[in-house]
Amino acid sequence: MKEVLDYTLGEALRKQAAKRGNSEFLVFSNRNIRYTFGDIDKKADDLARWFLASGFKKGDHIGIWAYNVPEWAPVFYAAARVGIMAVPINANCKHKELGFILAQADINGLFIVDRFRDSDFAEILYQLIPELKTSSAGNLKSAAFPSLRMVANIDNITHQGMYVLEDLILSGSKIDSTELSKAESKVSNNDVLCIMYTSGTTGIPKGAMLTHKNVVLNCYHTVYSPNKLGMIDENTIILNPLPFFYITSLAGGIVFPLIYGFKIVVLENFDITRCLEVIQNEACTWIFAVPSLYMAMLSHPRFNDFNMESVNYGCIGGAVCPPDLMRNIINKFRMKGIFLAYGLTETSPFITTIITEDPADPRLSTVGLPLFGVEVSIRDPNHIECPVNVPGEIWTRGHNVMKGYYKMEEATREAIDKDGWFHTGDLGHLLSNGCLAIDGRIKELIIRGGENIYPKEVEVLLRSMPGIKDAQVAGIPSKKYGEEVAAFVILNQGELIGEKDIIEFCKDKISFFKTPKYSFFLNSFPLSANGKVQTFKLVESGLKELEEKGIDI
Repeated sequence: MKEVLDYTLGEALRKQAAKRGNSEFLVFSNRNIRYTFGDIDKKADDLARWFLASGFKKGDHIGIWAYNVPEWAPVFYAAARVGIMAVPINANCKHKELGFILAQADINGLFIVDRFRDSDFAEILYQLIPELKTSSAGNLKSAAFPSLRMVANIDNITHQGMYVLEDLILSGSKIDSTELSKAESKVSNNDVLCIMYTSGTTGIPKGAMLTHKNVVLNCYHTVYSPNKLGMIDENTIILNPLPFFYITSLAGGIVFPLIYGFKIVVLENFDITRCLEVIQNEACTWIFAVPSLYMAMLSHPRFNDFNMESVNYGCIGGAVCPPDLMRNIINKFRMKGIFLAYGLTETSPFITTIITEDPADPRLSTVGLPLFGVEVSIRDPNHIECPVNVPGEIWTRGHNVMKGYYKMEEATREAIDKDGWFHTGDLGHLLSNGCLAIDGRIKELIIRGGENIYPKEVEVLLRSMPGIKDAQVAGIPSKKYGEEVAAFVILNQGELIGEKDIIEFCKDKISFFKTPKYSFFLNSFPLSANGKVQTFKLVESGLKELEEKGIDI
């Protein structure tokens, strides 16, 4: 397997197609589509030939504005094969967000689905790019987006000014492979594979440039270490219910299984019942999800009706998972063990991982050890390294760190210092055994009257309170103290708990200034498309509720 370390993603696909071309690779059971490694390799080749014949070249950018449709992967691999950078775009994006990415990323070609939820993608594009309505396919000239030359519909539905994907693949299949071989030979694993846009919840979205080496090495080393061998083999079947437009799902969903040669079962959109059905019917051995999705599955009223005997491991990434929830996941799914991973978009995505088969393992309160070839350091505000058990900002360095932010040199310099350390913006501390524990986000740190309060500490306490199902903590603006602690709580069904009950529970357990002054009771938390709690929306709803009640903050 060591030779994989020098692969581009296109080479990795070609190697697996030669080795196990008839083995299933990507399965979309709701459509009864079961692509083999050979199928994906052929589609990627045909589309790559079309790219080259149509004037695309190494270094161009193609956007993929879609949810998890079957043709997402062939488009991505075709671009990778000839050195075209893919720009995955959140399917939830509307006019303004899409327009920003089209312009900032200098997208040359855009691949779209027809609709997603309440959005008609063609109509949004016609409003954003009026010239598209009168242009022929492949001859777009847009004043607002001068780089954009073509749009293609992945769902193969005809619209004015747009190609349909199946025509491009068919056309490419009739083109000689000579130019493809030449183009493929010029692609290096140091070239940018994709530009992944951060969520932008705290500012302008930034496009993290990740190379082939970044992503391939990250996926390889995620499980390749002495204590993880034997966890996966060619019989592994992973369920991935997360959207590919996030790096955690892109890496774990269509790159990771390619590197190791096993099957991935994909959900186009997350549905709790469908998820449990797929695990049972496809005999999935791994579940790859974020904490909120596991919680949704465990809370399903018919959970016990489904056969989960095939599941060996659960992988949790994308957000910090409370230890009690992890133990619940292991016990209720009857898993052999749990696999935790921590990282960011800019780190391709993982920094640390841990695997344990013991539900009582104290390391479950951490996110494990750094990947092979990755360093972790904890720094104070003066950039001095912190001792063991002292919290500070998490820095990381190694093969996982992005090349930089696209067309944002100043932001890149702020994020990656001259010694190659990426400053994550996350708070954490190292234990004596080398494991990393997460304490929160620097920007989520609550400062009340000069006292630093880590939301996670309060959240852990609140989740231990009888009757509370889940809790999030954030800062609410305060004229007197700068910020006050606010708790956003989901109660177990039938429980009656009030703000005073929470204050009383916290009394004598944590310092008075950490005790939530405000408590808001919700049925659910607002989540991003990849299952992360959107804290800023909680704060907005809390402020609105206080205003409606006439409470002066």
